Amino acid sequence: MRQPRHNVDPVTAGTVSAMRSVPEHVARPDYATNGVPILRTPAELRKDDATLERMRIAGSAARRVLRKVAAEIGPGVTTDHLDAVCHAACIAEGGYPSPLNYNGYPKSLCTSVNEIICHGIPDSRALRDGDIVNCDVTIFLNGVHGDHSETFAIGQIDQRSQELIQVTRECMYLGISAVRSGGVVSDIGKAIQNHAESAGFGVVREFIGHGVGEVFHHQPNIPHYYEPSARFEFAPGMTFTIEPMITIGSPKAQLWEDGWTAATADLSRTAQFEHTVLVQEDGVEILTVDDDEVQPFLADADRQNWPATISLTDTGFKA
Repeated sequence: MRQPRHNVDPVTAGTVSAMRSVPEHVARPDYATNGVPILRTPAELRKDDATLERMRIAGSAARRVLRKVAAEIGPGVTTDHLDAVCHAACIAEGGYPSPLNYNGYPKSLCTSVNEIICHGIPDSRALRDGDIVNCDVTIFLNGVHGDHSETFAIGQIDQRSQELIQVTRECMYLGISAVRSGGVVSDIGKAIQNHAESAGFGVVREFIGHGVGEVFHHQPNIPHYYEPSARFEFAPGMTFTIEPMITIGSPKAQLWEDGWTAATADLSRTAQFEHTVLVQEDGVEILTVDDDEVQPFLADADRQNWPATISLTDTGFKA
C-alpha cells in the first residue's frame, strides 16, 4: 500500500503579476490575441520532413529555455521570476511562449510545486528549501510547438521525494522506449504504470500526453496508465508528448478555484517529466534535446544511456 507523504505546509496561491507582452515581430499562435485556439487536430497526423525539421529546432529551443529557467531555481526565488526568465528566453530564441493566453492562461511557464500536479500559475510565492518544482516550457517557433519539462529539487529534499523524482524520470523514458511504428498507445501507459506502481507510486489519470506540432494539443491522446481501449496505432512521422505525472500518495486530482492549478487530492507530492518525441521507422527520436545529446531509442542505441537531467548549477546556459 502506498504511503502518502503529506505536506505539512500546503502550497497556497500568491499574487499573480500582469500578463507579459511579446514584441510585435514575434510570430504568434492563433490563440495569442483572444485566448481561443482555432486550429484543431490535422487530418494527417504524419508530418512531412520540412515540418519535422522545424519541430527539431523548436524542441531544441525548448530545451535551452528550460536550462535558463533551471539556472535561476533556488530557495527564495519566486515562480514569477522563473516565468520572467522563461518569457525572455523564448523571445530571445525568436519564439512565443506557448502557454501565454492559451485558453486564457496568464503566464509563459507552468510551475507546479510539491503537491501541484500540473498547470501551476507562477506567482509571488518563493521556493523553499525542501520543495520540489516542475517547470513546463513550451515554445512556439517557426510555426510549431516544442514541449518539455523536468522536476527539480530545491536544496535538501526528503528521501521519498528524491525517489519520486527518479522514478518519474524513469517512467518517462520507459514510456518512450515502449513506442514503435505499428505499436499502440496503450503500450506507453502499461510500461509507465508497471514501473510506477512497482515502486509504490501512483499514476495520475486526469492529465495525459498529446499530439503536438502546428497545433499545441491534438490527437492522439497519450494516457500514462494502462488503458486497454487505447488502440491508436503509431506510424512514422507522428509527434506527441510523453509526460507522466507520478504521485507519492493518491493519484486523484482536485482543481483550484483559478481553473488551472491541479493538486493531489491528499496533498501528497507529485513529479512530472516530459519530452516531445517523433516516431521513426527504426525507433523513436526525442525532439526536445540539444543536437549533441544522445538519442537512445533509435536502432542499435544503448537504451539506458538517457539524456542528462538538467542541472540547477548549469550556469553556462544562463541568459
